[in-house]
Formats: sequence, structure tokens, C-alpha cells
Amino acid sequence: MFLENEMLIKGKRAVLKSYGKINLTLDVAGRRANGYHDVSMIMQTIGLFDSIIVDRCSHSITVSSNLKYLPDNEKNIAYRAAAEFFEYTGIRGGVMIRIQKNIPVAAGLAGGSSNAAAVLVALNVLYNKHLSVGELCKIGVKLGADIPYCLTGGTCLSEGIGEILTPVAALPGLNVVLVKPPVNISTAVIYEKIDSVQISARPDNKEFIKALESGDVRRIGKLMCNVMEEVTVGMCPEIRSIKNNLIDDGALGAVMSGSGPTVFGLFDDYEAAKKSMDKFYKKYNDVFLCRTKDA
Repeated sequence: MFLENEMLIKGKRAVLKSYGKINLTLDVAGRRANGYHDVSMIMQTIGLFDSIIVDRCSHSITVSSNLKYLPDNEKNIAYRAAAEFFEYTGIRGGVMIRIQKNIPVAAGLAGGSSNAAAVLVALNVLYNKHLSVGELCKIGVKLGADIPYCLTGGTCLSEGIGEILTPVAALPGLNVVLVKPPVNISTAVIYEKIDSVQISARPDNKEFIKALESGDVRRIGKLMCNVMEEVTVGMCPEIRSIKNNLIDDGALGAVMSGSGPTVFGLFDDYEAAKKSMDKFYKKYNDVFLCRTKDA
């Protein structure tokens, strides 16, 4: 579990980096009777992270953050992750969680899911429970479909509602420019609308996996595809222009991540990526340059 490998422990405190993800591909099949959708997507960890400090204490759960508008109660997924951990293990304990947010909120980058995954990993170590990855995923998936992936990381094919994970050949290390327009997108709203939209192009995950296996980064760039763009672009037309500008700047490919609105471009040339980031930063606040990250 890569989060545990990078965790710093000092007594009853754990310090972690909670990494974001991008969707290299994202396809939505049909809706289940329970309202969830079946997906097939290839996910990738990136170096954009939140900093999480988890302190073991005798009772209660508290959450604080550098963002004043972030909930500090059960509406915060990190809070709920702690509560679910204590319920699952039967522990009568407490935790203080402090989150330094860098990953934009409601951006399609799994920032909240990543925070929850980090809390589960930290509590597992601080309370010496030795739960397996599978057990932590069982706890996490009740809170969010991206949490099992955030626990494992790397390059993965994600199926079912997001909980069926198959590691695939690692994406070669590339530079990632992320641009989030100044709007927040509700994942639930996008899923509600996706069934009524005519999808014009779907990703070919089999071909994408072949491109990963051969390390063909140009082919990888061309095969990136996210069906949710069909919905989200209607709510945020800037997505289309950001994609085009990233390609013009030299990106191998550009696509929206998750339900959006963040758009990312993959670059094999660092200088071109840095120049593109600098240009976008003149217009947008949430612009980042990082690297893809192995598990």
C-alpha cells in the first residue's frame, strides 16, 4: 500500500501525502437498479497532493483545514472515514485530522477520496490493527467509489462502480499540467444527466492498455477519452478551449478528469509543460504542474 510506504510516524501522529488522480480514460456503461453506474476507466496517480496530519487521541473525531468552507463534521468524507474505521474495528478511540488542501475541491481529481484513504491508512497503523488492503477497501467503498483506488494508486483499470481494480502496465513518467476553471461540478448531477446524452466517442481501454504495455506515449495521448465531457462541456464550455490550448502548447493529449471540470494535458517535454502552465496561470487560479506517480 503506497500511502503507508510514504507515511511518517512520530508517536501517536501520522503524517501523509494524500495524492490526487486523473482519468486517462472514462467510460460509463449503464445504470444499476440501485442508481449506481457501471464504469470502465483507467486511472493514474499524480504528484498533486494534500498534506494530512492524523493524531490519535482518547475520544471524538475532529477535522480542521486551511479552507474555511470545508466541512469539519460528518459532511467531510475524512471524518466519515474515521467513523467507519472505528465502527468496523470496534475501537472506542478518537482522532484529530488536519488537512492542508492543495487539490481543488469538486474538481474531478478525487481529493476528498484521497483524504479519506489517507485517514484509513493512518488509523490502521496508529491503532495497530493490521487490516489488509482488501479490508480497508471494504470500509472505503461505502463512502466513495474512488477510495479503493486511492488506497492502491498507480495505473489501474477500474470497473464495476469503481471498486474492481486491475493493475495495468505503468504509465511512463510524464509531466502533467492541470487547469481547473472557476466552477464546481457535482459528480451526482453529471451521472444523472449522462444517461440522456448521446455519446459520440468512447474510449478503447484494450487498445489503451496495449499502448501502456509498449510505452507509446504518443499513442497514449491520442487514445485518452472521457465520455463525461459530453455533459460537463455543456455546463462549462471553457473545457473545450482549455483542451485545445493544451494541445497547441505541445501536450501529447488533453482530456477532462472524472466529472470535471479540471482538464489535464500530458507532456513529455518539461519546458513546454512549464511554459503552458505559466500561460494558463495568467487566467486561472487553480493551475498545477506535477508528474505522474507510480504506486
